[in-house]
Amino acid sequence: MLNFIYYPVSFILWCWHWVFGHVFGESSGFAWALAVVFLVFTLRALLFKPFVGQVRSMRKMQEFAPELQKIKKKYGNDRQRQAQEMQKLQAEHGVNPLGGCLPMLVQIPVFIGLFHVLRSFRPGWGEVYFFDADGVKSFVEAKLFGANLSTFITMPADELAKFATERNAVMLVSIPLMIIASIATHFTARHSVARQTQAAADNPQTAIMNKLTLYIFPLGVLVGGLFFPVAILLYWLSNNAWTLGQQYVVYHSIDREEEAKKVEATAQRQALAPKPGQKPKPGAKPQPGAKPVTGAKPQPPGEQADTEPPAEPDAPGGSTGTAKPSTEVPGLSPGRSAGKKQGNKKRR
Repeated sequence: MLNFIYYPVSFILWCWHWVFGHVFGESSGFAWALAVVFLVFTLRALLFKPFVGQVRSMRKMQEFAPELQKIKKKYGNDRQRQAQEMQKLQAEHGVNPLGGCLPMLVQIPVFIGLFHVLRSFRPGWGEVYFFDADGVKSFVEAKLFGANLSTFITMPADELAKFATERNAVMLVSIPLMIIASIATHFTARHSVARQTQAAADNPQTAIMNKLTLYIFPLGVLVGGLFFPVAILLYWLSNNAWTLGQQYVVYHSIDREEEAKKVEATAQRQALAPKPGQKPKPGAKPQPGAKPVTGAKPQPPGEQADTEPPAEPDAPGGSTGTAKPSTEVPGLSPGRSAGKKQGNKKRR
């Protein structure tokens, strides 16, 4: 029923086993272990871009989380209106909540597919998806520090005898993998929680999810390791190791981008701001390169500045070098003013 998952998973596993089988040998436990690890790396490399989109989406949702809280308070009794307003707000900010779940949703069927394929590798079986009978026999005979990759700690004794593996050997390999995978799961979740804003962390639902990812999931890996084959524990460990490294690279890259944007925005504001000592004129646009004139008083509208040249000195022979005050009557020419004075003398 799920052959569309089993065949691609087995094909990728077959490809990597073919590569490492030429280095360590086809029946080497290291060749099969590395094939499982690089199966995880191949999948996570294909999901790298969606993971970056998930991080950016989570960052944007944290930025407008207060607005979401306002919508919840405003439409607390109207669930339908609340959902509509939330979708509208997410569309305005370009956020797709389902896009952030894509990497996790894709890993679930791959985990199920790998688990089924590995459980199908049993002694005496023929072809298993992309593996022929020789490939299945190679996997069954492969040992990693004395333990077969399909065996697990709680496997019945008769099943362990078919793989020619002792329980102590399985425990010697599985228990360290269980502990390391559990610790890696905790630190991966801790790294994600540390990126949350205070407003998001104070949300009751977010607080519950943080506790689950920080403590319950790692404990689940530790307990589930008793029932997981060695190859599944390798899958889980390599998956968490990739996630931890990927988070470090992506988070620091996004932080540098945001810091560069802040520096650029600050530089633009400083370039548009007036220079020290300069008073911007109402309605006037600043000209590039223009310097303000200090000490100059603005002229009232409709008046011009006094540009009359200073009085010239008297002709040679004068007693002083200053001009005599004028006796002209305003509105009369100089000739009429002199005639009027002579007429006044004759009357006397």
